[in-house]
Amino acid sequence: MRPQAWNEKIMRGVFFAAASTSVLVVAFICIYLFHNGALALTKIGLWNFLAGTVWRPNIEIFGIFPMILGSIYVTLGAIIVGVPTGILTAVFMAFYCPQKLYRPLKIATDILAGIPSVVYGFFGLVVIVPLVRDFGQALGFGGNGNSIVTASLLLGIMILPTIISVTESALRAVPALYYEGAVALGASHEQSVFHVVLPAAKSGVLAGIVLGIGRAVGETMAVIMVAGNQARIPTDIFQGVRTLTANVVIEMGYAADLHREALIATGVVLFCFILMINLGLACINRKSMTKKGK
Repeated sequence: MRPQAWNEKIMRGVFFAAASTSVLVVAFICIYLFHNGALALTKIGLWNFLAGTVWRPNIEIFGIFPMILGSIYVTLGAIIVGVPTGILTAVFMAFYCPQKLYRPLKIATDILAGIPSVVYGFFGLVVIVPLVRDFGQALGFGGNGNSIVTASLLLGIMILPTIISVTESALRAVPALYYEGAVALGASHEQSVFHVVLPAAKSGVLAGIVLGIGRAVGETMAVIMVAGNQARIPTDIFQGVRTLTANVVIEMGYAADLHREALIATGVVLFCFILMINLGLACINRKSMTKKGK
């Protein structure tokens, strides 16, 4: 057998081993989480765990509904702040940005992606929290600034690099014929970009949004520093909340027995959230491809 054929077989084996390792790691994580989470759910009860509104480990009452709401509120706020801003920034960089401005803007976006979470949290603590506190008191809501609004603004900033980078790549991957054809038919520059090129890049844009949402849902350190960490159901957006990730990180260091198992079950719920988001994206992309095929 030729040396080239041996090299191909060896590299094929290396690639297969790498792919198998990734699958096995995910499988082991799933088995560990669901096995240990199931122990807690059998003792606490699935409904009591998911719909319970009280979290008091000292008397073995474990209800994570306030944390589920907290994660949803903060993530929705981050989507409202980050998604439109990220998509419009990507459109600007791909179709409107002057050449001299593009490189500094791209470098700034890359720097945002590399800033550690704790630095973002410190920025939110010393800058955003006082602003939100003053704004909330001016509106008559009160609060100390550690709230849903603060966490949403901070997470909206944190997901910007992901959305901008993926969306810009998706826009640039659209064939130039799409834009040129729209202009040739009499469409303006804005109409060609927003009604032809952007819809054509929908799958890539959605992928960037889902990646951003995944970071927002899984972010911990920055949220702990600005969200207030109060395990209660908030009545307005200027009150503090505790997210699922914050709940695990804050209490895992001293948890034991059923308390520890309940925190692992919280991780299972968080894992299911991410899984549903990814499945939703897959369904949307499949429907989009089906329509294009027709």
